[in-house]
Amino acid sequence: MNYSLHPLAERDLRDAAAFYRDQAGQQVAGRLFDEFERIARLLSLYPGIGTPISRDQRTFPLRVFPYTVVYRQTKPGIRVFAVRHQRRKPGHGENLR
Repeated sequence: MNYSLHPLAERDLRDAAAFYRDQAGQQVAGRLFDEFERIARLLSLYPGIGTPISRDQRTFPLRVFPYTVVYRQTKPGIRVFAVRHQRRKPGHGENLR
């Protein structure tokens, strides 16, 4: 299986990586991308492991960084709608199509 990113999720990842790059350096920003990639592959293989937040959307947290992936299962894999910070914007990315 594979995954695709909604434009909002792309922006979320870019913004988070820019923050970590500015605050802690390129290596930490790279680890954010690596952690996201690991979780996205896991969710592609096991899309039902996330916590349901609506009829067709689920969330799953990153392990190392304080972000949560908002996604839905699709026929070819998963669609990631947002990568939201766990302490800001609680409904960010929900109910997108």
